[in-house]
Amino acid sequence: MAEASRTSEARRDAVFGRWVIFSPARSRRPTDLKSHGPANPGPADGNAPKPSCPFCLGRESECAPEIFRVPAPDASSPWRIRVIENLFPALRRDVEPPPPPEEEGEKEPVGAGECAVRGFGFHDVVIETPRHDVRLWDLDAEGVGDVLLAYARRVRQLAEHPAVKYVQVFKNHGASAGASMAHSHSQMIGTPFVPPSVTSRLNCMKEVFERSGKCSLCELQCKDILVSETQNFSAIVPFAASYPFEIWIIPQEHSSFFHEIDQDKVLDLGSLLKNILEKLCKQLNDPPFNYMIHSAPFGLSSSCMPYTHWFLQIVPQLSVTGGFEMGSGCYINPVFPEDAAKILREIDCSI
Repeated sequence: MAEASRTSEARRDAVFGRWVIFSPARSRRPTDLKSHGPANPGPADGNAPKPSCPFCLGRESECAPEIFRVPAPDASSPWRIRVIENLFPALRRDVEPPPPPEEEGEKEPVGAGECAVRGFGFHDVVIETPRHDVRLWDLDAEGVGDVLLAYARRVRQLAEHPAVKYVQVFKNHGASAGASMAHSHSQMIGTPFVPPSVTSRLNCMKEVFERSGKCSLCELQCKDILVSETQNFSAIVPFAASYPFEIWIIPQEHSSFFHEIDQDKVLDLGSLLKNILEKLCKQLNDPPFNYMIHSAPFGLSSSCMPYTHWFLQIVPQLSVTGGFEMGSGCYINPVFPEDAAKILREIDCSI
C-alpha cells in the first residue's frame, strides 16, 4: 500500500493481546525516522580502559563479585565475557527468600489485595567485551553467539534455585534506554514470582491455541513483515508492533525455553542478531534501544508447552510514551510494520 493512501488502523497483537493504533499522519516519512541522540564516541585507543569504567579490562577488582567468565580464544586478553553480580541490584541474593505459598497456608494472591514479600532475587550483569569502544554488533557472529551462550548458562544456573520462578534477560543500549554504563553490557533479573506481563502473554497465547490449536508464533505469516531469516530463525516486524521499527527474532522450531538453545542454533542466532542490530544502527542513526528475551517461566506445566514459544524483542527508542499509552495500555505507532520491514530488508550492511 502506498504511503500516501495509508489511513489509521487498529491491530490486536496475538502474543501480548495489546491493541495498537497505526497512525502514519503522526510522523514524517518512515525513512526520516531516526535517532537524534548523541553518537557514542570510542576512545582513541580502544584497548585502553576508560578512567571511570570498571567494566574495562584491568579494572576487574572495582566490580561486584564475578560469577563466571568466558576465556578469550587467545592470549590477547584474560577474558572475553564476564558475568558478575550487579553492584546496585534491584533484588538481593543475600535476603532470605519468601516461603512458598504452601508454607504460608494459602495460595498466592491473584489480582486482589495488596501483598509484599522480601526483596529476594538475583540481578546480574553480562560484560560483553573487554573493550570499551566495541558494541555488541561489532563482534563477529561467534562473539555474539558466545554472549547468548553466557545468558543461557547463567539462566540454567538460576533455574536450579528453588525460589526463582522467572529470569528476564535484557539489554539497554544508550542512556535514554536506561543504560547507566556506556561499556557494552546486558543484564538479567531472577524473580521469586512470575511477572504479570509474562502471565498475560501466556494467557493470550493460550487463548489463541484453544481457538485454533496452533501456537501464535509458529503460525505467523511472515511474507510482508519479514526482515531477514536464517536456517533456524526469522526476524520480523510484528503485525501489531507497539513501537516503530520494533523487531522480533523468533525460533522457527517450536521451543518454550531460551536457555535450552544449543551450540549450532546459537551461532545462527548470533549471526542474525548482529545483522539486525547493524541494520537498525545504519537506518536509525545508532538509536538507543532495549532488547528482551521472552522465555517461559520455570516449572511450567507440560500442558502449556504447545503454546509457549520464546523470542527476542528489540525496541528502538524513537518515540515517547504519552498519557494515552500509559492510561489505556494501547500504543500509537506512526510506522506500519510492512513499511518498516521493507525499509530494513533493503539495507545492505556489507558496504
